[in-house]
Amino acid sequence: MPQTKRAKITAVGHFLPESRLTNHDLEQMVDTNDEWIRTRTGIEERRILKDKDKATAYMGIRAAEEALEQRGIDADEIDVIITGTVTPDYLFPASACLIQKAIGASNAYAFDLSAACSGFLFSLTTGANMIESGRAKKVLIIGADKMSSILDFTDRSTCILFGDGAGAVLLEASDDETGIVDYVHHTDGDTNNTLYQPAGGSLNPATIETVKEKKHYVRQDGRTVFKKATVGMADVSMEIMKRNDLSAEDIDWLVPHQANKRIIDATANRVGLPSKKVMLNIQKYGNTTSGTIPLCLYDWQDQLNKGDNLILASFGGGYTWGAIYLKWGIE
Repeated sequence: MPQTKRAKITAVGHFLPESRLTNHDLEQMVDTNDEWIRTRTGIEERRILKDKDKATAYMGIRAAEEALEQRGIDADEIDVIITGTVTPDYLFPASACLIQKAIGASNAYAFDLSAACSGFLFSLTTGANMIESGRAKKVLIIGADKMSSILDFTDRSTCILFGDGAGAVLLEASDDETGIVDYVHHTDGDTNNTLYQPAGGSLNPATIETVKEKKHYVRQDGRTVFKKATVGMADVSMEIMKRNDLSAEDIDWLVPHQANKRIIDATANRVGLPSKKVMLNIQKYGNTTSGTIPLCLYDWQDQLNKGDNLILASFGGGYTWGAIYLKWGIE
């Protein structure tokens, strides 16, 4: 049988709102302080999209346009657009559809993928499978979330963690050994609702009561989620390394979901990587959910060399978690 072509990342783009919400700002809003936030999460500030007329699709549009400009192609060359998000502009149409129209991707079909903080990784492997099958030539993968839209800024357990932002990558077939080599994804249904948005879906549609009771905001059992995320991200990173006979010396970069610096450190320690090989920007952006990993790739793109071995790892609500092993394909 002919060897399946790998899908590789050929361009990256990003968007971050200008407004910064610092820990000192939060001190004026809730009972917390800068030292407590930094030592427990690693976050110093996060970006907030304040314009009420702009939401997730707007950020995804800007990130997508930058990726297309970097690659030097027109949007009508795109076959598929997949947007990982839990904060779509509407339940329907999908934010991906709004992005498709705005950027002029007239030949693409588009859809959203909901996997919480694992949304980008799940979207990336979905797009890669399309490239590998030969059904698509160019797939745009976007991770974007306006988390500020579902945050209760009187709840110190959640409002300190999240920020707004978007990242995008273009996937195309590789003509060499670079690209996505392997992936491992897992799900374990969170029937205890330790991380969820209680209302807004078909089980609890919006009512006066759900609004008054703040059920449209994120709720989290922080201790339980922290424990599961710490184990899950570390375990899945080791799992994919063992599947591909990789040692710590073989890995050039760990690209972890930016949820909490302590979780990131635990993952790096488990796989035996020093901090200089770990992408970390949580201090600047907080947890942008589906946006964290593509934002890391964007921030570090000038330090990446073609052929570098990267391990991408995430853990999110659902529960969803996974890891991708890829060889960087951009010169």
